[in-house]
Amino acid sequence: MLLLVHGRHGNEDVPWIFARNIPDHWIIIAPRAIEFEPESDEHEFGYSWMEMPEDYWPGIGEFDGAVQALSDFVNALPDAYNADPEKVIALGFSQGAATALATAVEYPSLFKGIASLVGFFPTLPSEDDKSFNPLPLQDLPIFFAVGERDERIPMEISQQSMRELAGTGAHAQMQFYETGHKMNGQGMRDLGEWMQKLINKLDGVEG
Repeated sequence: MLLLVHGRHGNEDVPWIFARNIPDHWIIIAPRAIEFEPESDEHEFGYSWMEMPEDYWPGIGEFDGAVQALSDFVNALPDAYNADPEKVIALGFSQGAATALATAVEYPSLFKGIASLVGFFPTLPSEDDKSFNPLPLQDLPIFFAVGERDERIPMEISQQSMRELAGTGAHAQMQFYETGHKMNGQGMRDLGEWMQKLINKLDGVEG
């Protein structure tokens, strides 16, 4: 199953553009985020995974409500759609990417891969916190796409996210694109290639 996790001020209809060329036997589903955000000068109304002021980058603990909602949703899918819980890939955009990554940190076996599209990685606890798994994403395949001219997520935040992600044990493919807060044509091709390889691996297909 491919889980599409939309970004801030979005809804479940938005991320389907990223689900091209997914095999017919894969279930594709997009949940709606948990927080309603009314229209403002900057955004139309929509739904978000958490309230997040502009230019504020929350730590992993601040995603607890979103993580619980998303994990509960995924855990209900085998009964609701006969989905295979051992073959779930998450694809998140912006705040949705951060939510998917935070969920994987809390529930390491939930996803078999994550595509993070112009998102960020929530700050992890310090190394002094002995209750925290030092390698929470061990061996998890991750596609981490960064827009070099992203007007919403500054490059320093993306670079900080990559440094944090590199220390989690994940198999992360970091990609930079000369674009803003979106995916360009090359990014979509790279995403499709990464996704196809992962799906083939999960389906037991060679090549």
